[in-house]
Amino acid sequence: MSYTQPVSKPWLGGRELEYVTDAVSGGWISSQGPYVKKFETAFAEYNGSAHGVACSSGTTALTLALRALGVGPGDEVIVPEFTMIASAWAVSYTGATPVFVDCGDDLNIDVSRIEEKITPRTKVIMPVHIYGRRCDMDPIMDLAHQYGLRVVEDSAEAHGVRPVADIACFSLFANKIITAGEGGICLTDDPYLTEQMAHLRAMAFTKDHSFLHKKLAYNFRMTSMQAAVALAQTEQLDSILATRREIERRYDEGLSGIDGITLMPPRDVLWMYDLRADRRDELMDFLKDEGVETRLFFKPMSRQPGYLDPVWPSLNASRFSEDGFYLPTHTGLTSDDQEFIVGKVRKFYAA
Repeated sequence: MSYTQPVSKPWLGGRELEYVTDAVSGGWISSQGPYVKKFETAFAEYNGSAHGVACSSGTTALTLALRALGVGPGDEVIVPEFTMIASAWAVSYTGATPVFVDCGDDLNIDVSRIEEKITPRTKVIMPVHIYGRRCDMDPIMDLAHQYGLRVVEDSAEAHGVRPVADIACFSLFANKIITAGEGGICLTDDPYLTEQMAHLRAMAFTKDHSFLHKKLAYNFRMTSMQAAVALAQTEQLDSILATRREIERRYDEGLSGIDGITLMPPRDVLWMYDLRADRRDELMDFLKDEGVETRLFFKPMSRQPGYLDPVWPSLNASRFSEDGFYLPTHTGLTSDDQEFIVGKVRKFYAA
C-alpha cells in the first residue's frame, strides 16, 4: 500500500545531482571514477580516520573488514543477539562462526557478558551501534587488548559516531542517515588493513593486471555515481544530524506520558526512533490504516533459522523484539508530520 507517512526516505538536499551529472558527463562512472576517492577522503576526514575504503554495501564492508583481519574457518567472532542479520552473515561469509551475546536495556550488546563468550578461537568482537546508540566502547577495547583480539564496529546505523575500533563499517543504503542508494565504507587508521580491504573488494588483481589471482576476493566495488551521491551527503552530515536531533526531541515530547508507551534511552545520533508499546501489533495495524508505516524490532540472532538455539525465548533480545517497533524517521520529517503521527498514537490509546 501507499503510505502518507513512510518509515524512511532519503534526503537529497545538497549537490547530489550536480556531482552525479559531472560523473556521467565526464564518462568516469565506474569504480575507477574520481568521486570514489573524493568520498573516501571526505568521509574519513569527517570521522577523524586516516583511511576510507568504499564498497558496495554495509554487509560487504563488514565482510571486507573481517577478511582483512584474517578471519576465516575455525575462528569465532562475537556478535550481538540484537542486530540486523547482516552482522552475523558477514561472519558466516568468511567461514567463521558468530558467537552471540545478549543485549542490555539500551538494545546494545551487554558488555558485561562478552568475556564469558571468549574462547581460544575468538578473533574479533563486533559491537553494533543499534538505532544510533553508541556502544560502551571503552571496556570493549580493554577486553580486546587483554585477550589480543581485534574489534570491528558495525556502524551501519550510526553515521556521526566517531570510530575507535580497528575498523568501523558504515552502510549507505537508502534508509540510512546518509545514503548512496546502496553502498558502504570501511574506516581505519591502519594502512595495511586499508590496502587489504581495497585489494579484496576489487577481485585481488595484481598491479600488472596479469589475471593471476592469489586469493579468493570479491567484486565489492562502489561506482563513481554512487560515490558522487555519498560525497554530497557527507557534506551535509552535520546539518542532517542536527535536524534529526530535533526530530528525536519532538517525538520525546509528543509521546511522553502516554499510558502504554515506553520510551527508549536517548540515541547518540538518530537513525530510527524506537519505542516499546503495549498491544504493539494492534497499534501498528491501526497506524497502517491511518497511512503511517512502522517497522518491527530486530529478531534475536538465536531465533534465526540459520543460527537457531533453543535459548532464544529467554533472551533480553527476545523480550524487546516482542513489543518493540519504530516510527517514521527521516531527515525530511516535518513537525506537522510528527504531530500527525503522535496524534494517531494518542488516539489509539485514548480509545
